[in-house]
Amino acid sequence: MIRVLLVDDDALTLELHRTYVDRLDGFVVAGECTGARAAVHAVLDRTDADGFDLVLLDVTMPDGSGLDVLRTLRARAAAVDVIAITAVRDAETVRQMAALGVFQYLVKPFSFAVFQERLAQYGAHRAQARATDGEATQSEIDALLGRSTGTISLPKGLSPSSLDRVTAALRARSPLSASEAAIELGMSRVAARRYLEHLAEEGLVDRGARYGTRGRPETEYTWRRGGDARS
Repeated sequence: MIRVLLVDDDALTLELHRTYVDRLDGFVVAGECTGARAAVHAVLDRTDADGFDLVLLDVTMPDGSGLDVLRTLRARAAAVDVIAITAVRDAETVRQMAALGVFQYLVKPFSFAVFQERLAQYGAHRAQARATDGEATQSEIDALLGRSTGTISLPKGLSPSSLDRVTAALRARSPLSASEAAIELGMSRVAARRYLEHLAEEGLVDRGARYGTRGRPETEYTWRRGGDARS
């Protein structure tokens, strides 16, 4: 469950955002603050066991700005993600928030559908970040940075979603041959081999020859766990 801290100086806005979060699967409102100072203390005074995963942060408040809150949290190395929710459209403010690592910048007013979409994107990003370990593919790196994987350039005929499935299978059970990967993932042997070869060309898997059966040796692919990184 993703624990959310709501920060806004307007009581009606807090109530609206609480209602929105309550309608989402996988998210729970774990705290509310009406000011910048209270938000900083709420995050920094929590332990890992009862801390927040995500802050929905207003930018303009009477006792300080969302920028002040974010700067303080980053200076104290607080491991919390932030989505700015504000009516402020100033480009410089957006740039500064982006430089401080805000995940999203959502401009008021917005519908529940927009809110739901943005938090779903965050949930997918968080799940990918927690699942990724060791040597990462380009799509996983972009996901860790909070970027969409939909525009990743791949050889013609390869899709990011299928590449991620092949990668997950290799990480869970290496080595795999193209035939084994095809059976496990429900794709053709030719398609599985194309994805495996792409990962090998990217330097993320090692090729090897599997002996012990009749005929020519079969190629097997092993995920590199902390192997030599490509520059």
